[in-house]
Order: sequence, then structure tokens, then C-alpha cells
Amino acid sequence: MKTGFKRFSALLLSAVMLTATLVSCGEKKKSITVYASSEDFRIEMAQKMVNEKFPEYDVKIEYMSTGDLSAKMIAEGKDADADIIYELENPYLEKISDNLATLDNVDYSIFVDSLVSPNHKYVPLVIASGAIIINEKMLEEKGLPVPESYDDLLKPEYKGLISMPNPKSSGTGYIFYLSMVNERGEEAALEYFDSLAENISGQGFTTSGSGPMQALKMGEAAIALGLTMSAATENSNGSDYTIKYFEEGAPYTVYSSAVIEGRQNDEDVMKVFNYIVSDVCPKDKELFSPEKIYKDRDFTIENYPTDINYADMKDVSDINVKEDLLNKWKY
Repeated sequence: MKTGFKRFSALLLSAVMLTATLVSCGEKKKSITVYASSEDFRIEMAQKMVNEKFPEYDVKIEYMSTGDLSAKMIAEGKDADADIIYELENPYLEKISDNLATLDNVDYSIFVDSLVSPNHKYVPLVIASGAIIINEKMLEEKGLPVPESYDDLLKPEYKGLISMPNPKSSGTGYIFYLSMVNERGEEAALEYFDSLAENISGQGFTTSGSGPMQALKMGEAAIALGLTMSAATENSNGSDYTIKYFEEGAPYTVYSSAVIEGRQNDEDVMKVFNYIVSDVCPKDKELFSPEKIYKDRDFTIENYPTDINYADMKDVSDINVKEDLLNKWKY
């Protein structure tokens, strides 16, 4: 009798444990949505780190181009599907600042002062500089010299060999546009890009900032106006591209992270955001984007240029200047 009772008890306990396991497996993890305009390899790194740190959450980092992400945030405001913006250009974050949470819990003193927003609505993530990225082997095969200036890029021998992102959809494209405006004036800059359009490869200016790098990798272009970090990453992975800056210097912009207004009251969302600031951002510097954002921390990466001479980027964070210039861009 006792043996039978023991067997029954054991079976009952097994059934209870199995039921608990099935219920546990069926539990839906809390979903946290993050939007980012970062390159795919940087998003993959961030996603991996967040997944390992927070297995109890379903965190999804979704890519959108700078133009698409900013338009979505402007349209949706505080009702955005996203909880966190991992990376977006500062002028757009400033434009939607009323829909962003104030983040006074962040230690802004660790960042370079000029990168910190006075309203504490977003946290510096990356300085992204642009470069002229060249496949010298391809040019050599075509009997062409390496260009030494922006004006060289207008020469007819480079027709169909140059790739550049469209400023209307890409922050990378915009920094080259603004740099030229600051250097030569608005009218001359627009005339310059009208001429450059004649030499652009494929179907014209690419929609995303990564487009020129992809064109270079596919052999569809020999010269790309793209990001320094993209070229350095490709070289670290075995490519042999020349990273060049013309006399005007490297154009650049600043991208930051933010939390949608109201979501700062969600403890789980803030755990993820604080981890992005404290751990993911420094790892991004260590692996991909070493350009300086911290006062007392420096990063160096093999194949990444050092002592970059930056271009005149006056008004790079002014959304009114940007919108005015984009309205005049016709491509």
C-alpha cells in the first residue's frame, strides 16, 4: 500500500513539474523595441550583448535609415512603437526632443562637453566621420589616377565610378553636403553636386549610408563617399581600401541615444537603456567607432585613421539649416 502511494505521489509530482515547465515555456517575454540607424554589423553586436545580458526580455533592435527613422519619430511622437532610440542623428533628436524623456540619471560629465545636449534628452553614442574610400586596384586596372580633391571627382574619367548616399535619406550623405556648403557657399555647393551627379554610379545616389560601401564591395564603384568606420571595418576583415581625406578635412556628425517620453517610468526599459550607455556604447568604441566622445577614455582600432582633421561642420546639429538644405536638394 505504501509502495503504491509513493508511486502515485511521484507520478503526481512529475505531472505538476511538467505542467509548471510547460506554463513557464509558454510565458511571453516582455517586449522592448529599439530603433537604430546604425550599420548592420554594429546592430548585430549590440543585439548580441543585450540578449546575453537580458535573457528575460525580448529586445528587438530594428534598423531604419536616418531619414525613415526621423520621419517615423516625428509622425508618431510619444506614441511611437519604439521604447528606445539606440542611434539617431542629433538634429533629429533635437527636433523631437519634446517626445523624449529627460535623462538626468546619466553621468554626462564623462562625455566631451560639446557633445552633451543642454536639455539632457539624449546621450552621445558616436562621432561618425566621412571619408573618401577608394579601391586603388580597380582604378589602376582602368588606368586612372587616385583623386586628390573633390574637384577631381568631377573629371569625366570617373563617370560611373563614384557612389555617394542621398542626403535626404542618409546622415552620411548630408555631412558631405553640409561640409561643401560651409566650404564653398550654398550656391556653389549645389552646382558642385549637380556636376558630381553625372559621375555617380548605378541608379544614382544611394538611399542608405552603407550603400556606397556595398557598391565598392560589389565592384559597382571604385570611389565611395562613406563612413570612416565602415571602411576601417572592411579593411580589418581583409579588404584593402584606401581611406582618404581631402584638404577640407573629414565631414562628421554626432549620433546619440534616447528614451521615448513616458518609457523612463518603465524599470525594464531603463535597465536596457542604462546598459546601452554603460556597456554597449564603450564596446562599440572598442570594436568599430573609436572617435572621441569620452573625456578620459580613448580607443584605438587597427586600420582606423588617427588624428583625423575634421572639416568645418558649422550648423551640423541645427535642424532648421538641415531642413532648408534638404529642401534644395533635388535628387
